[in-house]
Amino acid sequence: MSYLTTIFAFIFIIFISTSTVQNGGGGGDSIIISTDLISFQNATFWALFVGAVLAFVLGFGMGANDVSNAFGTSVGSKVLTLKQAYILASIFETLGAIFVGYNVTDTMRKSVVVLSEYADNPKALLFGQIAILGGCSGWLMIATFAELPVSTTHSVVGATIGFSFMMKGISSIQWWEVGKIALSWFTSPLLSGFISSILYLVVDISVLRKEEPLEAGLRVLPIFYFFCIAFNTFTISYQGSKILGLESIPLWLAIFISLLTAILAALVVHFVLKPRLTTHSLPGNNYITIPLENDKKDRKQICRSISELPEKYQGNEFNGNNKLRKNRNRGVSEAESVLSVTNYVPQKLELSPRGFLNWLLPAHDRKEDAKTLQLFSSIQVFTACFAGFAHGSNDVSNAIAPLTAMLAIYREMSVQQEEPTPIYVLLYGVFAMCVGLCVLGHKVIKTVGQRMSSIHAASGFTIEFGAAVTALLASKAGLPISTTHCLVSLIKETEL
Repeated sequence: MSYLTTIFAFIFIIFISTSTVQNGGGGGDSIIISTDLISFQNATFWALFVGAVLAFVLGFGMGANDVSNAFGTSVGSKVLTLKQAYILASIFETLGAIFVGYNVTDTMRKSVVVLSEYADNPKALLFGQIAILGGCSGWLMIATFAELPVSTTHSVVGATIGFSFMMKGISSIQWWEVGKIALSWFTSPLLSGFISSILYLVVDISVLRKEEPLEAGLRVLPIFYFFCIAFNTFTISYQGSKILGLESIPLWLAIFISLLTAILAALVVHFVLKPRLTTHSLPGNNYITIPLENDKKDRKQICRSISELPEKYQGNEFNGNNKLRKNRNRGVSEAESVLSVTNYVPQKLELSPRGFLNWLLPAHDRKEDAKTLQLFSSIQVFTACFAGFAHGSNDVSNAIAPLTAMLAIYREMSVQQEEPTPIYVLLYGVFAMCVGLCVLGHKVIKTVGQRMSSIHAASGFTIEFGAAVTALLASKAGLPISTTHCLVSLIKETEL
């Protein structure tokens, strides 16, 4: 691990040096590079190298911890395998960082400390980023080996405040901006919880508690895809990435692109995905095997419907429209051969506050239809990618913000950091995260997806959607929130 980190840091530094030389001169005009700038760069080059190493370690720890939080629910509900989660996370974390992550990076490197306090000593601010990266990377690695889901956002913001407080005192911190960031840590779990709760109630009332939940789920599946894709496309297109030149797209065009993309996706789901899901959901438990006591040669008979059951198992309790389950109240000789009926019992609405609440909330003793939950597996794969995209848009920026600040100060010898976040710095951070996820991600995935609560595909879908929407809204606003807190609080809320 240490050898790989050093190699990647060398490659990163070589790339920076090359691009710095290219920016130093061009065309027929000779640009005189300040002697002070050259001496400053010579004196701080070692710090840039150390920062690149620590940024890779921080990204590694973040991938092992924070990215695992984003995909833990999908693995816990057995919708994705670990290998599939690694592949999808690598793709969509990268896309999220490139398309939306720039706002949070600017907030982290410019809005936490008072930059003017370091105007006469840019070296102090540059060296301070090493302290931030070292403290955060060390803490994340400890938490990962302890299998604890922690927040990188809290770590980076706290480390930034601590370094600046020790270096320049209380006046060097923008407390108003820090207060807004800290407030978002409390409001983001509440917002994600509200969104997820409303969505789960919609899923429960419109699908899970229906007499034929599978058919109801197939009807609403295109609608879920429509809203997911419309929201995601809008966040990408409206006030989009400066790196990709999407910041000038007007509001009406962003809405048009989002609606058009979502409609096309819903049509594909309706005409392509739904028939495939319907076909795959038919085989399985449609045939019932009944052991026959008097048949010594072949003790099993295949019954395709209740009407084909032997007369001794037919009675008033059987109805061709009802679903069947094993009756465990019978004697030992018949316990595995007799099927009984699980009658559909709707939740009754009573005209009282308690009665309305009992009707609104899902029944705790209800057993969900297995094929309906399997139906939600398809959309949870999509929301897992959605969550990975949202996580990349917010948390990747936290990891590379100190390195971005170091690079800007190194090139400009100025604390104002006018240079935008280079795309290769984002890719460097994402790459480190992907390596960390593949090496150690399974530790936190087990904690989030399996040990904290029992998650099925329907609840996993609502958890990931609520957290993803909150993270993307925060990213557009430039607020570094904790996706870990959003996901963990949603998991415990769903369990309750």
